[in-house]
Amino acid sequence: MEVPKAIVQEAVAALKKGQTILYPTDTIYGIGCDATNYEAVEKIYEIKERDPSKSLLILVDSFPMLDQYIEEVPEMAWEVLKVNKDPLTIIYDRPKSVAENLIASDNSLAIRVTNDPLCRAIIRGLRKPIVSTSANISGQPSPVHFEDISEELKERIDHIVDLPLPAKNVKPSAIMKISNNGVIKVIRK
Repeated sequence: MEVPKAIVQEAVAALKKGQTILYPTDTIYGIGCDATNYEAVEKIYEIKERDPSKSLLILVDSFPMLDQYIEEVPEMAWEVLKVNKDPLTIIYDRPKSVAENLIASDNSLAIRVTNDPLCRAIIRGLRKPIVSTSANISGQPSPVHFEDISEELKERIDHIVDLPLPAKNVKPSAIMKISNNGVIKVIRK
């Protein structure tokens, strides 16, 4: 998919101002912001009416970027990432250099290395990871189509990236926790 430069530039400009965006991801429609901006992350919790004790995930564009935001990526995580083909979110111990309100109470953070051209272009333009959480009010179903996103939610977002989802089989990513002590736990298949 060829990503329109103007659309990427508009999204990056919004993120640099601390704004929120609604955008298609490699899985479902997401709400995002600069993952290093505490106030922007707060806005996302407010938009979603989400309990702040429930953490959010972030997207990075590459393995080197992943390494910048985790103290020590477990060797097992590298092995899983090398062979995995589908969108996979991994919960890591000891995140660093992100907004404090993204870090879970157990000092962990969920991160997905995205292969989606739009998401990668936005992340590269911002030069920072972005938050990615489903485009719904907490407790409501995750939207599969743009028209499934409530108008109430759209009105709360600062900038909407109006592009279709790239995938035909739209579903949230698999989630696993890979701890530094070697424990692996599948959270969502």
